Amino acid sequence: MDNKIQEKVNVWLNGNYDQATKDGIKAMNADELADAFYKNLEFGTGGLRGIMGIGTNRMNKYTVGMATQGYANYLKICFGDDVSVAIAHDVRNNSRFFAETTANVFAANGIKVYLFEAMRPTPELSFAIRHFGCKGGVVCTASHNPKEYNGYKAYWNDGSQLVPPHDKNVIIEVDKIASVDDVKWSGGESNIIPVGKDFDVIYRAMVKGLSVYPEACAAQHDLKIVYTPIHGTGITLVPDVLKEFGFTNVSIVEEQSIPDGNFPTVVYPNPEETEAMSMGLKKAKALDADILLGTDPDADRVAIGVKNHKGEWVLLNGNQTAMIAFNYMIEARKAKGIAQPNDMVVKTIVTTDMIDIIAKANNVACYNVLTGFKWIAAMIREKEGKENYIIGGEESFGLMIGDKIRDKDGISAVALACEMAAYEKNKGRSLYDKLIDLSLEYGFYKESLVNIVRKGMNGAKEISEMMEGYRNNPPATIDGAPVAKLYDYELQVGKNLQTGESFKIDLPKSNVLQFELADGTKISARPSGTEPKIKFYFSVNTKLSSAAEFEATEKVLDAKIERIIAEMKLR
Repeated sequence: MDNKIQEKVNVWLNGNYDQATKDGIKAMNADELADAFYKNLEFGTGGLRGIMGIGTNRMNKYTVGMATQGYANYLKICFGDDVSVAIAHDVRNNSRFFAETTANVFAANGIKVYLFEAMRPTPELSFAIRHFGCKGGVVCTASHNPKEYNGYKAYWNDGSQLVPPHDKNVIIEVDKIASVDDVKWSGGESNIIPVGKDFDVIYRAMVKGLSVYPEACAAQHDLKIVYTPIHGTGITLVPDVLKEFGFTNVSIVEEQSIPDGNFPTVVYPNPEETEAMSMGLKKAKALDADILLGTDPDADRVAIGVKNHKGEWVLLNGNQTAMIAFNYMIEARKAKGIAQPNDMVVKTIVTTDMIDIIAKANNVACYNVLTGFKWIAAMIREKEGKENYIIGGEESFGLMIGDKIRDKDGISAVALACEMAAYEKNKGRSLYDKLIDLSLEYGFYKESLVNIVRKGMNGAKEISEMMEGYRNNPPATIDGAPVAKLYDYELQVGKNLQTGESFKIDLPKSNVLQFELADGTKISARPSGTEPKIKFYFSVNTKLSSAAEFEATEKVLDAKIERIIAEMKLR
């Protein structure tokens, strides 16, 4: 075994680690030890995420405790001794244990801790930070990752995940924690304040306040809604929120209603995956529902299912959901007479450009930011007092409505989706009809995503080499169309490949490349910051000649995406 790995193993065998951990190390073979100890689980700009287990490269009591000590040190550097934090957790195995570990370490450092008594959706944690006036917060979740994973997301005093300079500065402090002996593990239990169901009432009232057309919900109170929490935290709030919006005909997918960190009915608890929504689709079809909704384990993402004109159930992709939601907030606010001249919306650089077009047509400012809701939150912060934020979102099934929280919120997104469906049904229409109408008016945009996973010690190297290859030798043409522009967000430079002209990209550095083709196609490559994979985003568009041509045109655009994927050898 590599000497450095053996040294780390010896530290754990001889240090202040519990006996069960030491026995577990002794039971591991050489390959298992290598993978568990070859590196430290990185505290990235969002926090920790990894497979649960023994070792420096795993989520466990010790990696969580050391991360928390570093974060606690940084909070005290910034704010002195008057610091409070909020802590929540999802349904995952060990999430409660990690949340309590985190709370104990903060409390032992003299920090007041608002700890949720039981599992709660991630967005409620963001709301709690703002409500209680906390300086930071943590939610223990790995979002929609497989059951073997858990994570630790760190938040700042505005309720958003960490952004510069705090993200890097927290990492510096975390890296200074060289040993478990540097961690204050206990002794401040009196600093922990439990947060119970009373707080849910406050959060639900905030969500209710986001409604634009409550009269549409009242008129369509019996809208047939099917909802699945996919064994996650959404079950704690979604049914009550829908009731408060006035909906009386909500059916829960019972097989997926019980919180369970093993996610027994799905391979992958991600509402972006058709398989995870299959039980919901089956129930929606059986009940002839109007709309199907699903949230991921920590309930910050939402999936929507609707019927097409053939009566077949289809799942909207994240771009379609975002586009319809953005349009609704712009359109409904205008119709209601509450739109403001300084209204603004925010999306990410890999989210459909159709939103930019809709916003422009309605004289609403649309800002593009890096991937991740922390950057949407940063834009709100930058524009606060000058422009009025109404909605933000990204292609990965995330929406953030209103500025009372600063992270994506699947709870309010479910409520908004049902309100949108009620609003359209009042006109004798469906959300599918609305999707077609918008495509007729603004152009038919279709997006897709390919994930390429590269695990293990060599995975990161392979992904890095792939990005460098595209960066240093960009293709001249893709699918017969010239590559007109290359955007390199790492270098913060864009280049017109046809004229040779370069221009500055006014966004923080990020390892993302975008190819813009002469025909309007956009292809983006982005290594994940939390998982061993690289994502390729594809956006193609064309004019839609008539509503009757919607499905045929969609097939043409899907075929174009498949040709691009094949040409780039991504499958």
